Amino acid sequence: MEFEGYCVKCRSKVKVRGEEVIKEVKGTPRRFAKGNCPHCGTAVWKVLGKA
Repeated sequence: MEFEGYCVKCRSKVKVRGEEVIKEVKGTPRRFAKGNCPHCGTAVWKVLGKA
């Protein structure tokens, strides 16, 4: 899965290959896509819609 997210370290939008989709974080029933920035390696998260 590929998504566009915002890297806080690079301060720009980057295209990220999503490694995993997480269904719940700290009791929040939302889906998140998680991957790493291709430039600096920082974790990039994106909130996905409910499914």
